[in-house]
Amino acid sequence: MTSSYPSLTHALAEALVDVLWFIEGSDDEQMDQDDAVKVLDSVAHVCSTLPNDQQQELIALLGEMAAAEPNPARRKFLEEFPEGFGLVDDVS
Repeated sequence: MTSSYPSLTHALAEALVDVLWFIEGSDDEQMDQDDAVKVLDSVAHVCSTLPNDQQQELIALLGEMAAAEPNPARRKFLEEFPEGFGLVDDVS
């Protein structure tokens, strides 16, 4: 079986986005919302403390993923990921 991902980084980014997409869209019956917030905050903390070169690599990868994403809601999630998870400062 061959991987459809060009790198481990890409595969892990896809897996991370899948998990966060599920958590973000879950309701009280699927997941405790306090636990969901803890997970999302934890990921945001990790992303915000990555070295700049790794943050830039992840931002670029998320951009590629967003450009290839056919689902508009998931594409928006990918586009907003860098700001929402601490990879860039608020642009507002």
